[in-house]
Amino acid sequence: MRELFIAFGIFLFIEGILYALFPSKMKNMLKKIDLFKESQLRIGGLIFVILGFLIIYNLKSTL
Repeated sequence: MRELFIAFGIFLFIEGILYALFPSKMKNMLKKIDLFKESQLRIGGLIFVILGFLIIYNLKSTL
């Protein structure tokens, strides 16, 4: 459970840095999300979920 909180903290840290350093670019990127179809966003999300799971699985299995 501790690792989950650490991962969430890292996620928030990276998101915060992106918005702090590049606010106008982040706004433009969020506007462009409207151009994608829902199915494209869903497939992209699933790819990120699988990649994240594989990274976590590999890290946990090597420790």
